Amino acid sequence: MTPRITTTNAVHGIDRIVRNIETGRFERSLSGLTAAGSLVTAAEIYFEHDKASFGNPWMWAPVLLGPVGAIAGVAGVFSKRAAKTLLPIAAATIVANGLQGTWLHARGIAQKPGGWRNALYNLEMGPPLLAPLLVTVVGGMGLLAAILRREK
Repeated sequence: MTPRITTTNAVHGIDRIVRNIETGRFERSLSGLTAAGSLVTAAEIYFEHDKASFGNPWMWAPVLLGPVGAIAGVAGVFSKRAAKTLLPIAAATIVANGLQGTWLHARGIAQKPGGWRNALYNLEMGPPLLAPLLVTVVGGMGLLAAILRREK
């Protein structure tokens, strides 16, 4: 008896994601994730910076950029034009702010007693060094969504 060979069009797992990228469906999803990530990240940043009493005016920048990223992300879901113009501008600004935040947090750690010589303590008790890079990831998702092909 010969084995029966059947072919199915079912696509599962990573193959489905790859197909969505190839067909342009992933751009809208990533735009939506950028919108959601912007709001969640901005809320978390607000609570953390509020603990520090917004001692530096730059602490407001990522909080204010959250709604900007959300608006651009939602617009990118519904409009190709917004996904190719508004979203990359907002996302690049968010990435730049995340990199700036990393520098400001590193400077804050250096200003703590003992500075970087007391890094183990100051990294734990000072501003979180790597937290601003999470903002950069959200912006990066928006940039990636902007360069992906859109479904027809």
